[in-house]
Amino acid sequence: MKSILSGLLDSASSYNLHLYRTTKQKELTVSEWRLLGHIVDGLDTQEKLSDFTRLDISTLSRQLKRLFEKEMVTKVAVGKDRRQLVYSPTDKGNNALRSINEEIRKANDVVFNHWTEEEKKLLKILINRLDKSINRL
Repeated sequence: MKSILSGLLDSASSYNLHLYRTTKQKELTVSEWRLLGHIVDGLDTQEKLSDFTRLDISTLSRQLKRLFEKEMVTKVAVGKDRRQLVYSPTDKGNNALRSINEEIRKANDVVFNHWTEEEKKLLKILINRLDKSINRL
């Protein structure tokens, strides 16, 4: 039998593969999908996105550039010097995000189909406790 952490790692790898395949169908990477979701949620500038995601500016800039090139977001220069960019999702971006999120919701339903609400709640508690313990390393 696998150890707890090995089992979690294997499960995470399988789930990440599913995310990869799901986002690829909409011509996005998993990172771009997550970033697009943050933009839809109102984090519309590099500064806000960087603070929330803790990504460095160069990585964030590359991802935003790819989202713009894929026509998933628009950008508008604002401010006196027009150097700050405000990002907004396009219809294509909103549709891709909605489609990916729906596929992920369906996958979650399949995974947890036979779990009771109590079991799911307990798992959340245990994962949060594990996360805090690992962060103390």
